[in-house]
Amino acid sequence: MSSVLELAGVSKSFGGLKVIDDVSFAVKRGSRTALIGPNGAGKSTLFNLISGVYPLDAGRIVALGTDITDMAVPKRIGHGIARSFQNIRLMPHLSTLENLMLGEHHRASPWALARGARATANARAVLAQADLDTYPGQVVADLPYGIQKRIEVARAIMARPSILLLDEPAAGLNSSETAELRRMLERLSESGVTLLVVEHDMPFVRTLCDHVVVLNFGRKIFEGTPEEVHRDHGVLEAYLGPAAEIPAGVAHAA
Repeated sequence: MSSVLELAGVSKSFGGLKVIDDVSFAVKRGSRTALIGPNGAGKSTLFNLISGVYPLDAGRIVALGTDITDMAVPKRIGHGIARSFQNIRLMPHLSTLENLMLGEHHRASPWALARGARATANARAVLAQADLDTYPGQVVADLPYGIQKRIEVARAIMARPSILLLDEPAAGLNSSETAELRRMLERLSESGVTLLVVEHDMPFVRTLCDHVVVLNFGRKIFEGTPEEVHRDHGVLEAYLGPAAEIPAGVAHAA
């Protein structure tokens, strides 16, 4: 399985604080990779470096065979990288359908957006894919938080990404909303989209992801499967705690 995203020696400082320190890892095509670690570990900063919000101080990032280290944000989206945000960034006064249409603006031509027909059809197709097609005309501000979180993901899907970065997509969701989100992401993964997920919900990580990268104080401290990460003493000490350790021979939840 080839890599679709590679980080090599990536570093970033803000003033005298080194937030990302010589981080390297690769994300395999079609994989569901989790990026985990304690608060302040640098996870969201790393997402901002991959998506182009911040420039790198050192290192390089290669996506889909192209060095994107100095690539502008709109070009990264056009190249196949999309993301959601930890804090919902929907337009609350617009409808679900209108919010999704905004997610296509870096892909669609100005003529198509002006006409609207193609963007509307694409948005309706993504709503159906995400099991959100009962909410197309509803104003987003009137919808439950869990639905808004899924709309945030669906809007990112509108960019037709090959690589989708999800920043804490399950945060604030109840168990049924989390299960609906997981099923949505599983279908998306089965369609060929590679997922890189920042998440604190470890049951969600264990049931969705097949690979885990762990950060602490801006450095990568572990990389492996969800089963392995729960048995690594460095990760247990830095993040999960001894109660999270899974006894040998016990499989993770299906």
